[in-house]
Amino acid sequence: MKVSLFSTCLVEGLNTRVGIATVELLEKLGCEVDYPASQVCCGQPAFNSGYVEEAKQAAKLMIDTFEDSEYVVGPSGSCVTMFKHYPSLFENDSMWYKKALNLSEKSYELTQFIVDVLNVTKVGAHLKGKATVHPSCHMTRLLGVVNQPKALLENVEGLELVELPHYYNCCGFGGTFAVKMGDVSTEMVDEKVDSIAQSGADYLIGSDASCLMNIEGRIKRRGLNVKVLHIAEVLNNQVEKAVQ
Repeated sequence: MKVSLFSTCLVEGLNTRVGIATVELLEKLGCEVDYPASQVCCGQPAFNSGYVEEAKQAAKLMIDTFEDSEYVVGPSGSCVTMFKHYPSLFENDSMWYKKALNLSEKSYELTQFIVDVLNVTKVGAHLKGKATVHPSCHMTRLLGVVNQPKALLENVEGLELVELPHYYNCCGFGGTFAVKMGDVSTEMVDEKVDSIAQSGADYLIGSDASCLMNIEGRIKRRGLNVKVLHIAEVLNNQVEKAVQ
């Protein structure tokens, strides 16, 4: 099975170990992974800020980049969700609509791909400790990926999962929201960090680098002893590298 990696901006620019973990994990599961070098930002920041025409330019480049891919897999539910929005950007352009729909239909968030396409829930991962999971808003509410991360984490040897109080609350990142509404965003992420502390977990695990970056920054500022991990790092047995 051939898979093209959609790395996302935050992974490529700030958290490359998540990209490495994603590639290695997919290869362990029998996939042939390639990385189309022409990929750029998916256009979500522009789209969320109302710059639709600018977002369409980014979308066209990404559509062309992955046109020949069999499957497109990204370690971010939020960014993959933007791919799902692409057809709506081109409703009045039949050629680009068809191409956008093709990309949308073959694009998957990492855990969604592993569970729903590869039909795998046990990848041979192990991690000792107590963990809680942050379900990101775009991934759960828009992409509809809810149970897949838990299905994989339940099979991580040595890992005890505990429920995150008020798990449904947004972490306050929201892309440009955290920049434009900084004070409100801070209040939201503080509520999230309070819930993490209440859970008693050693680890916070999530599937969106953007949310994790926001939460980890607040955890460090408040001095909590909780390690923040992307699920790809956990499933690829890469935790020791991640927390160094």
